[in-house]
Amino acid sequence: MNKKHVVIILVIVAGIAAILFYTGYLRFSYPSLEEYPIQGIDISHHQGNIDWEKLAQENMAFVFIKATEGGDYTDPKFVGNWENAHQQDIEVGAYHFYRLCKSGAEQASHFIATVPYNSNNLPPVVDLEFGGNCETDQSPEQLIREIDMFLTSVEDHYHKKPIIYATQEFYDEYLQDQFSENPIWIRGIFGKPSLIDRRPWTFWQFANRGHLSGVDTYVDINVFNGSENDFNKLVKEN
Repeated sequence: MNKKHVVIILVIVAGIAAILFYTGYLRFSYPSLEEYPIQGIDISHHQGNIDWEKLAQENMAFVFIKATEGGDYTDPKFVGNWENAHQQDIEVGAYHFYRLCKSGAEQASHFIATVPYNSNNLPPVVDLEFGGNCETDQSPEQLIREIDMFLTSVEDHYHKKPIIYATQEFYDEYLQDQFSENPIWIRGIFGKPSLIDRRPWTFWQFANRGHLSGVDTYVDINVFNGSENDFNKLVKEN
């Protein structure tokens, strides 16, 4: 085989691999059920109409559902997803996409007005990331104060420490050594995450193009870092 043929084969293999990665049939991370037996998903209106009976066959232990964004947006699928998820044998929680250009108090009020209180739900989640967000002229100190206001208001209402979801980029820039008592849910689709301040993470979003029965689109898949007993404590903690 000459050099030209080798190059052509390598290009073809690389192209196939790229397609498989893009479509989610090939991933960088495959957390084992032995190490991470508690796995689950997070969803929003982007997943469309979910067949919850089929999804229940995937043995997902939990689902986080997008509820709100900013100070006035409510996910159009939240109510239906919330009600349907609670009919399954699965732990349910809600998350808020935090808009950097809005106040923490305004956003907390919107989330609280939207998500029903139930002591048996998973802790509420705030989603902190740069992607799809608005610009802000706040200093890092001001932004942290606003996020703290959101976390405090939500915790006071739901009596649980909110979980902080973050991309690696956002965590590195704003969150290291901050909010040490809040569980961290980190996005890391290119490998097992390691936080810059060596803080342990509680949830890991390892795939953003997962394929599951009952969901016609890509779906985010996550693992919980701990035992079943640890997970039950997180759910029941109040």
